[in-house]
Amino acid sequence: MKKIAIFLTTALALGSAAEAPAQTLERIRSTGVVTLGVRDSSLPMSYVLGSDQAVGFQVDICQRIVAAIRKQLNLQKLEVRYQVVTSQNRVPLVKNGAVDLECGSTTNNQARQQDVAFTLTTYIEEVRMAVRASSGIRSIKDLEGRTVVATTGTTSVQHLRRNSRATGLKFNEILGKDHAESFLILESGKADAWVIDAGLLNASIANARNPADFAVVGEVLNTEPLAIMLSKDDAPLKALADRTLRDMMRSGEMKTLWNKWYAEPIPPRNVRLNMAPPAALQKLWQDPNDLPMESYAATR
Repeated sequence: MKKIAIFLTTALALGSAAEAPAQTLERIRSTGVVTLGVRDSSLPMSYVLGSDQAVGFQVDICQRIVAAIRKQLNLQKLEVRYQVVTSQNRVPLVKNGAVDLECGSTTNNQARQQDVAFTLTTYIEEVRMAVRASSGIRSIKDLEGRTVVATTGTTSVQHLRRNSRATGLKFNEILGKDHAESFLILESGKADAWVIDAGLLNASIANARNPADFAVVGEVLNTEPLAIMLSKDDAPLKALADRTLRDMMRSGEMKTLWNKWYAEPIPPRNVRLNMAPPAALQKLWQDPNDLPMESYAATR
């Protein structure tokens, strides 16, 4: 599996005496290394520039958590390594300790909570579909007899199947190995629609050769809380991460990061997504929680 060769060592002014670490924090203290899982093409949440730079909204959030880890453990230096993860292997890599914090675009749901834990929600996303603007597809009902692409290992596949059963629609389903391939399948005309988080759809379209050729359309298929994954039953690390996130939300730093990645030009093409934070996310900044996806479905 591809591994990004980024090794950052940062000196930090020493804070107060470290609290007693456990599990992941104990390993980080003993090795002097923290490993962050990142995605290669989940714009603008988590993606790779070239072969050696991980960037994105979630990556910046994880960097703040890493700074908090350095301070709590009273470390002069802490080496940060980045490991590219996929939709298929991200949960196992967190579960087996190969990745300490997964800084990607992962939905917090009850099934995944059997194997891993999640921080407070960092982003609330609506699942929709992207189509070619000339396709005539504007609703789920228009998918009858069409071909739909979804990224392997994502929850979007579940929503597609659920809607297929609920409406009686018959459509073909194909899978892309990652988000970049899924969009390429749509762009090449091999699929009529791509279903995934709306933010990712908008980012992929903005970075396409001809953005005007595509549109995000249709009903909201699901509301999904995205969060950072960490080891299950590791209360000390979760408490540290959640405290950091609350501080960021309270201080306005989370809104600043939103503007950086969703309103200002972003690499590699310096395009603007021009996305305002969803009302549900703004509400979350005022009252943080770590509720799974099923809780949102129950309240809709």
